[in-house]
Amino acid sequence: MTTTISIIGGAGYVGGELLRLLLFHPNVTVRQVTSASQTGRFVHVVHPNLRGQTMLKFSHPDMLEACDVLFIAQPHGVTGAAIEKYAALADKIIDTSADFRLRDAAAYEQWYGAPHPNPQWLEKFVYGLPERHRAELQSAKYVSGVGCNATVTNLGIAPLADAGLLESVVTEVKVGSSEGGGRPNESSHHPERSGAVRSFSPTGHRHQAEIRQELGTDFGLHFSITAIEMVRGALATSHCFLKESLPAKELWKLYRAAYKNEPFVRLVNSRVGIHRYPEPKLLVGTNFCDIGFAVDEGTNRVVVISAIDNLMKGAAGSAVQAMNLMCGFDERAGLGFPGLHPV
Repeated sequence: MTTTISIIGGAGYVGGELLRLLLFHPNVTVRQVTSASQTGRFVHVVHPNLRGQTMLKFSHPDMLEACDVLFIAQPHGVTGAAIEKYAALADKIIDTSADFRLRDAAAYEQWYGAPHPNPQWLEKFVYGLPERHRAELQSAKYVSGVGCNATVTNLGIAPLADAGLLESVVTEVKVGSSEGGGRPNESSHHPERSGAVRSFSPTGHRHQAEIRQELGTDFGLHFSITAIEMVRGALATSHCFLKESLPAKELWKLYRAAYKNEPFVRLVNSRVGIHRYPEPKLLVGTNFCDIGFAVDEGTNRVVVISAIDNLMKGAAGSAVQAMNLMCGFDERAGLGFPGLHPV
């Protein structure tokens, strides 16, 4: 008997990625996919990559039935107000929005501009980044999504933070247009977006709160986001100023120890070719995070470069990986796609 899955908000980009992954997952059956705006239409009309793969139609959210695991892919602010209703429909919930990412209600209000609608639920959720919370996820009933910009940064610099080596970090994340979601707006209009290298959050981006929560507060953090002409992907360039200068050999040893057992973290250490450092283009559709770095010889600066597909490791992929842990499945199930080259 397979585990039954439903997806709320299946017409969006993250919802579509969840559906793509779960349709081919060996241990689950997709029961329902909801969308208020697309009710009654075949899912492949909205997600044409799924033509010939399923005959599912979008259900109205009010017609949602009970299931084993419920994925919620709605805009920020929606799930928090309705969590009791959803909890009555499924034993396990994975919410990909930001509503339950932060454990501190005051931090939520600071970064999201409004009081949390259900602060008593914050402690019930586990932050859904397996590389940081694997043991907790294995017994969790409620799991939050992760911010893509936070994830590509967290995974990139975590070994340095965990070792207490960081004095300060200056990170710039370059992101693709899909981070803005499927609803068009002025900034996503093609004449405005095409050719853009647009710094849209040089300071004050809310994903900083997730980095602080996951990696601590004992180092300086400076964080900027730049939109570029790319559909999928996030590339974090983190200028890490260490408390002491370390040779590359010692740093590689640190990173290998941190990630030697991680199925979806790949260390990039090549001296030749054009792919000597991580590149989001190579990760499209995958759940991998590629990490590399360069040491600025004679200084205490290390430039850590990390890359993900923002819709995958930064959203749907991490969510499915978390589900695998919650349900006792192989952690890699449904997530084996290695990417394409060339793209």
